[in-house]
Amino acid sequence: MLVMTGPSVSADPGCLPVRGDLAHIKLAGRYFVPHYAVPMPRTIKAGAVLRAFGRDEADALADLPAGETFNVLDIAGSWSWGQLGEDGAVGYVALSDLEAA
Repeated sequence: MLVMTGPSVSADPGCLPVRGDLAHIKLAGRYFVPHYAVPMPRTIKAGAVLRAFGRDEADALADLPAGETFNVLDIAGSWSWGQLGEDGAVGYVALSDLEAA
């Protein structure tokens, strides 16, 4: 049984895969959100950019290394939200910049 043992803690944006509506399943019990997701690993294509929001004009947070894993936690339209590897940066990546792992 999963139970919260204390108050939910706020996460710094870009550091942990937590948003107001969704979090990585590994954070269940530490962060309270309506939904938890099991990551869908994808391989990053050359030229992929991590963005603050799921839009082409959103601020670029980082250039992503080709061939590395991006753990997709949510897909909306042509954008994915997730985390670089297991402990990397969190943000949005265009689905066209990812391929099946």
